[in-house]
Amino acid sequence: MSKDIQDAYNAWAEQYDSNHNKTRDLEAIALRSSLAEINFRTCLEIGCGTGKNTEFLMAKAVSVTAVDLSEEMLAKAQEKITSERVQFIQADITQDWDFGVNQFDFISYSLVLEHIEDLDHVFKESARALSTDGHIYIGELHPFKQYSGSKARFETESGTQILRCYNHHISDFIHIAQRHGLSLIAFDEYFDNDNRDEIPRILILVFKKQGD
Repeated sequence: MSKDIQDAYNAWAEQYDSNHNKTRDLEAIALRSSLAEINFRTCLEIGCGTGKNTEFLMAKAVSVTAVDLSEEMLAKAQEKITSERVQFIQADITQDWDFGVNQFDFISYSLVLEHIEDLDHVFKESARALSTDGHIYIGELHPFKQYSGSKARFETESGTQILRCYNHHISDFIHIAQRHGLSLIAFDEYFDNDNRDEIPRILILVFKKQGD
């Protein structure tokens, strides 16, 4: 993942939790709703950020491995969460993973993949890290929002900082996941104020790793 994205999230960390952020807040709602009927014991949280979803995942899992590129985001998360059941790791998921093979029965991506150009690599590594019958949750800014020009951004003293983002179509996620033995089992869209006459803000995809 590019250094400019890491630097941007490091700069954003101090104000990330206090900023008004519709995308962050609606994705958190979507995650909790989507996982209501999914049980897991070992969780790999990709893009844990300041820990906005980590505590919820802790309540469902025996152990959580929480990964982020930004050391400043991780520092904020570690201030909030001191449980021995959570391990925090700084890592670039565009490189080869050392998180273990067949180690996790659940992997989550929250507002991460818009910053990843090569989805094939992260799906390959996810499939390796996931145990058979395990699930992958993906919560992303909806491609329709991206098509209209929306991107992750925050305000600084020198003006608005817009992060580097890549457009991925819904079919991209599905086809690449299938290539690595992952089957789509759930799909949903979340709208601002639940207004379904507007462009959806959040895309939710849940995949399952099928056995041989």
